[in-house]
Amino acid sequence: MRSTPIKYSRTPSTSLSGAAAPRSSTPVRGRSRPQSQCWRKTSLRFLPLVLACCCLLAAGCGGKTEDGTTAGSPGATGDGPAKYTFAVIPKGTTHEFWKSVHAGAVNAAMEIGGVEILWKGPLLENDREGQINVVQDFITRQVNGIILAPLDSQALVDYVAEAGDANIPVVIFDSGLEGPPENFVSYVATENYNGGALAARRMGEKLGGKGDVVLLRYNPGSESTGQREAGFLETLQKEFPEVNILSSDEYAGTTPESSLDKATQVLNRHREEIDGIFAVCEPNATGVLQALRENELAGKVVFVAFDPNTDLTSGMEQGHVHGIVLQDPVAMGYEAVYALHRHLQGEEVKRRIPTGEYVATPENMNTPEMQQLLHPEQFQK
Repeated sequence: MRSTPIKYSRTPSTSLSGAAAPRSSTPVRGRSRPQSQCWRKTSLRFLPLVLACCCLLAAGCGGKTEDGTTAGSPGATGDGPAKYTFAVIPKGTTHEFWKSVHAGAVNAAMEIGGVEILWKGPLLENDREGQINVVQDFITRQVNGIILAPLDSQALVDYVAEAGDANIPVVIFDSGLEGPPENFVSYVATENYNGGALAARRMGEKLGGKGDVVLLRYNPGSESTGQREAGFLETLQKEFPEVNILSSDEYAGTTPESSLDKATQVLNRHREEIDGIFAVCEPNATGVLQALRENELAGKVVFVAFDPNTDLTSGMEQGHVHGIVLQDPVAMGYEAVYALHRHLQGEEVKRRIPTGEYVATPENMNTPEMQQLLHPEQFQK
């Protein structure tokens, strides 16, 4: 486990495409031709209409295209067009974690120069077909490279191979992919098994080495959360043998709403015996926290979460959350873009690039290192 977060640039994001804004916002004007006085008077009557049209056009630039791809100016840095176009495909697009990955990817593109980021993913993290369609679309468009967080470790294998057949290199991030390792350039992610082990140690510490706990799983096929679940269970078994697992086979789903429902069921079933609960990702943890509050168990049951958001951080301040395992999503997006660019430049790239894992607690949450990870930069449109 790293003691401090990775240091990386935090250049402000100024373009929806991952492109730096042009050096001058003033449009380039061509030479004007001599015009008659009469024409100038007539043209003034149409000036408001012209200005309104210009405003509409300006508002349209840099917005969402019909297919949901983040669009923007063609050049990433400087005055010329982008040399490379990278498609970055997250598991989903609604949770705060992905917005931070997006910020890191854009920061790297701006630093490198000549790189355009196309950001697109399914709305929900259980939409396998949606993510497959996004990958196939970018293959058809012949982007220079793909950076993918596969929401299923098996379902995306053939499509990553398809990208390779089309001479489009792929960097995997956040969650692992099965299949031949030569199908992708590098894997950029947290050591998720260790993240689960850190959660187990925090839980065992708060329980004094004894108690009954629940593990609430995420979604079948997700490699990253599967590793966290394994790390949590195996570490408790090895290091805290007097901690009993009440339940470890319930899947909460991919949204706070589904997690609230499942957590409520589990809490009702084990209300008289539960001492602790671990939720393995942000949407699950958000639902669990709400369930604990609604059942008047917040602060009474030891709760360890994985990944922060505003509600979870506030919950830790209130004593309702006893630990949050943290990743560095900004560094993840940043390192993934750099890995793909280095590969295209013919440089050697490490097969595995770890981005660190940490534990925030009520005792250390106000340190500068923890504050940076509890409130990571997010991409702003």
